[in-house]
Amino acid sequence: MERVFQEEASIPSKPADLRHVPYGALQRQKLDVYFPKDGTPRAVIVFFHGGGWTSGNKRIYPLLAAAFTGRGYAVVVPNYRLYPSARFPDFMEDAALAIKWTDDNRGHFGGAPMFVMGHSAGAHIGALLALDPSYLRAHGIEPSHLRGIIGIAGPYTMNPAKWPIMRDIFAAASPPESARPIKLVREQTVPMLLLHGAYDRVAKEANSTRLAEALKNAGSVAELKVYPRIGHFEILLAFVWGWRWRAKVLDDVDAFIKRTLERRHA
Repeated sequence: MERVFQEEASIPSKPADLRHVPYGALQRQKLDVYFPKDGTPRAVIVFFHGGGWTSGNKRIYPLLAAAFTGRGYAVVVPNYRLYPSARFPDFMEDAALAIKWTDDNRGHFGGAPMFVMGHSAGAHIGALLALDPSYLRAHGIEPSHLRGIIGIAGPYTMNPAKWPIMRDIFAAASPPESARPIKLVREQTVPMLLLHGAYDRVAKEANSTRLAEALKNAGSVAELKVYPRIGHFEILLAFVWGWRWRAKVLDDVDAFIKRTLERRHA
């Protein structure tokens, strides 16, 4: 994939953002890359969009990316396959392949450490990448290579068997618990920051509260931030300029990344 990256654009000292870079051979296996305006990135954030595994597109996230490039981060935003054309674990395999692409091209990011962030279904994907090593190991990557996971309003405790459309999307999960992050908690996982709005009616706050508690009980690093009067979509908007008064999500993510990197070097 490194050859594809170089064909899409040359990499000057201040590289231009890239669009529609293939990380695989399929239609949805493309990603966008955003670079900070100045200097080597402090870290690379791979962001997986939400949409209930049935919708969503990388093209609607340039303002979110700008929030992080303004703080000195590079941002990679992949598309992944969606239902009904794809089912579990297709989108997990896409996510792992996007991580491999980012790792293969780490030289273009100055060797910056990698974090994974996702919203809603994307947060679920990120959590599974950390908690089930098989996806990344299929590409020769250990989950510990990810420095941290930032989950935004994720459905970590969801039982797909209870919802008709979810039953179809996750029918291939064997055992069924393999699609539920709350059931895969183990000790010494990748540090996680879980952000949730107290007014979330799509994926209720208990998803993050319960996962954080389970991770801490297992001896893993987990931080939980719950924001009052914030819903499922407002929490994502709060990253964007003009909406940041709603919740200090950007500051909290920035601080988590700093703490995680400091802890790694302590």
